[in-house]
Amino acid sequence: MYSLEELENGKIFLIDKPLDWTSFDVVNKIKWNIRKHFKLKKFKVGHAGTLDPKATGLLIVCVGKATKQIQEIQDASKVYSGTIKLGVQTPSYDTETEEFNPKNISHLLKEDIHKATEFFIGEIWQKPPVFSAIKKDGKRLYEFARKGEEVEIKERAVSVYDFQITKIDLPFVEFLIHCSKGTYIRSLAHDFGNKLEVGGYLTQLCREKIGNHEVKNADNSIIENAKFFE
Repeated sequence: MYSLEELENGKIFLIDKPLDWTSFDVVNKIKWNIRKHFKLKKFKVGHAGTLDPKATGLLIVCVGKATKQIQEIQDASKVYSGTIKLGVQTPSYDTETEEFNPKNISHLLKEDIHKATEFFIGEIWQKPPVFSAIKKDGKRLYEFARKGEEVEIKERAVSVYDFQITKIDLPFVEFLIHCSKGTYIRSLAHDFGNKLEVGGYLTQLCREKIGNHEVKNADNSIIENAKFFE
C-alpha cells in the first residue's frame, strides 16, 4: 500500500512484463492507475530499459523522483534466459514474423553448439534487428521493415560476459546470457544460427536480472491495481 506522498518522493517497482505487452503499455497502465486513484492530471512514470513485446521478465519502472535514477539503472548489465530455434529464420529474428529459409540440422552435434558460444563472448559487434524501435531519420526501424523498405543499420559494439547453453533438444536450444546494456538478444540468436550455418531465431526470452534486481522479486500489483494504493 502506497500513499501519494510516498510515490511522489520516488519508488522503484519491479514488474514481470506480460507477454505481448510493450514496455510503454506497462508504464501507461501504471501511470493511469496512479492518476485515476489520486485524481491527478499528470504524474512522472518511466521505465529503465525497453523489453520487446515478445519477451517477458524484469522491467523496472520508476515513479516520482525515482525517475532520476533511470539512466543509472539502464547502464547496469542484464541477464536473460531464452530459447533459440535452429534451422530456420524469421525477418524479425523472433516469433513476430513467419519462418523462412529452412535448413537441415541433422548433422549438428552438441559439441558444435556449445563451441559456437565462444565466438560471442567478449566485446562483439552486432546489428540491431530491422524490426526494432531504434530511430533512423525520425522513424522507428520497424516502420521501415513493415513497409518492406530496406534501410542501412550500423553495427554497434556490445559486451557478452557469459553465454551458456543450458539445454539442447533440437531444433531448440536453451541458453543463459549475461551481457551489457544495448545487447539485442534477437540479433545474437540470429547471428548464433548463422555461425552454425543453419540459421536460427529467438522463440522465447525472459529478462532475469538488471544489475542486482531480479525478476523473482517482481510484484505486478501496481499493474493490477489490486488494493495497491492507500
